[in-house]
Amino acid sequence: MAENTKKWEETGKRYRTYIRLEKRLSQNTVEAYMRDFRQFAHFILRQWDVAPHKVESTMIERYIAWLYSRGREKTSQARNLSTIKSFYNFLLLTDRLDTSPAEFISTPKISRQLPDILSVAEIDRLVLAAASVGGNGRRNSAMLEVLYSCGLRVSELTALRLSDLFFGEGYIRVIGKGDKQRLVPISTVARDRIQLYLEERDPARSSEEVVFLNNRGKRLSRIMVFTIIKEAARLSGIEKTISPHTLRHSFATHLLEGGANIRQVQELLGHESILTTEIYTHLDEAHLRQTVEDHLNI
Repeated sequence: MAENTKKWEETGKRYRTYIRLEKRLSQNTVEAYMRDFRQFAHFILRQWDVAPHKVESTMIERYIAWLYSRGREKTSQARNLSTIKSFYNFLLLTDRLDTSPAEFISTPKISRQLPDILSVAEIDRLVLAAASVGGNGRRNSAMLEVLYSCGLRVSELTALRLSDLFFGEGYIRVIGKGDKQRLVPISTVARDRIQLYLEERDPARSSEEVVFLNNRGKRLSRIMVFTIIKEAARLSGIEKTISPHTLRHSFATHLLEGGANIRQVQELLGHESILTTEIYTHLDEAHLRQTVEDHLNI
């Protein structure tokens, strides 16, 4: 048993290095993956005492069934299976395995409560109302316009720097999860709102690299953006449940409804996997499934 335990530990260390340096996952995500990995390894060793490359599909299915028997939610089961598939894909890439035992194991179906989205008219009302929040109208309306028209995460918005603005070329540079960069087109309206805000920004803070500042001249917090949006929703009479992510979700949905394909939306949102983009859609399920499968088979 000690020999196989050592093999799991050694392979686990290589896998951790891979997802941290090659996949460039965040520290929290790395730790989550490794917790799932250690639990899976412990289960396999306890039940069958085999090395990683000797694991069979039935063993993984038994593990997922064990999670179910312990009352784990489907989201937890799905996350664990995702870790296992990621681990065996790593072994495939490093030539330590010819086939993955997890390849044909289906992910537990998860019924998701789709978040509210805003219509284009509601977006316009929200952006206009933001101008009345806290005496920073130009900043607030510019932020909301950028959140929506560029489909940014709130963390990407608050980290946006002046050097990331390429207005002449018509795009901005976004630093996403894992410090991955992507270029996103920026609308004329969003560009003009940013320029108006920068013109009125305190000259003493004109050298600040971050675009959106609070009243103390520091980087705006995520909580502050959330608060501004909540107040703007109240002022505009929108009763839906709204957060910064609502604007990102609305952006993706409007693109798809306008004829953009799912791969284009994936790239604009900065999703590593096209499957992640699926939750942002309201398309016919059968059509969407075929689109995703066609992409994965390319």
